[in-house]
Amino acid sequence: MTTTEAAGAATSDAPSASPTPVTTDHDRGVHGYHKQKDEHLKRLRRIEGQIRGLQRLVDEDVYCIDILTQVSASTKALQSFALQLLEEHLRHCVADAAVKGGEEIDAKVEEATKAIARLLRT
Repeated sequence: MTTTEAAGAATSDAPSASPTPVTTDHDRGVHGYHKQKDEHLKRLRRIEGQIRGLQRLVDEDVYCIDILTQVSASTKALQSFALQLLEEHLRHCVADAAVKGGEEIDAKVEEATKAIARLLRT
């Protein structure tokens, strides 16, 4: 064994003073929906159009049941968007926290649980 190999072996077996913190996309301000941002904005604009359509229906004194049908469609569109965003949050933000471990994962799971509870109340 050479001196260089011996020095390398000695340092690799020695415990490190402090573990290197894991840096993730989330630390850099990149959220789970980032890759689909344009698609999400397009979808939200479509939902916004549905809401404007509801205003027009009321303004034009359209039959109540017809308006309620459109309210239901708009509500479902928002719920679908929320579920997709939640899935992306779990896959990205919660997964990043799981890599870090410790209190961070507990906080993210609690945060996601509260978000799910809010969605279920609607």
